[in-house]
Amino acid sequence: MSTKRIGFFGGTFDPPHIGHLIFAGEAISQFKLNRLLWVLTPDPPHKQEKPITPLEHRLPMLQSMISHNPVFEISFLEINRPGPHYTIETINLLKQQEPDAEIILLIGGDSLADLPTWRFAPDLITAVSKLGIMRRPSDFTTLAEIESKLPGVTQKIHFIDALLQPVSSSELRRRIKSGEMARYYLPPEVFDYIEKNNLYR
Repeated sequence: MSTKRIGFFGGTFDPPHIGHLIFAGEAISQFKLNRLLWVLTPDPPHKQEKPITPLEHRLPMLQSMISHNPVFEISFLEINRPGPHYTIETINLLKQQEPDAEIILLIGGDSLADLPTWRFAPDLITAVSKLGIMRRPSDFTTLAEIESKLPGVTQKIHFIDALLQPVSSSELRRRIKSGEMARYYLPPEVFDYIEKNNLYR
């Protein structure tokens, strides 16, 4: 019997956009995932001082964006417990639910640079089977630099190849606020939700 492989894709998804979908789709293909969990974070520790769109808006945007793919699931492991939410704690909860599964942690190249500062980072590296990294052209982190701060991490890292432009939620929020073109970086249902609810303005 083949081992179940579960992708763990955490974030605020504020808003969710085509870059997230491309990353997730490539992860399913390249890691042969059985499930991909979108772990929507209500209370991220690294964004305590930043305004975040309420969960009541981020959740339906994400639900509408991923509903077309049966491999995609929204995880409520963080939504259903008080924050702040640390990835190591959520991964451990998932491993309790899925003790025989391989857990692949999916993060962006910008997060890779910060990984040594994450809570219990060495334990997190041990807990997951692989790290799937989506690099943007602007990411300059070297593996040697990360390895020096977090020994053993490079053997878990796998870079995800994709035809991807550098799309980010923060840039899309800025574009929407300033009236610049953002529509085609967003799935139509997400764009329509933002317009209907007058978000990011």
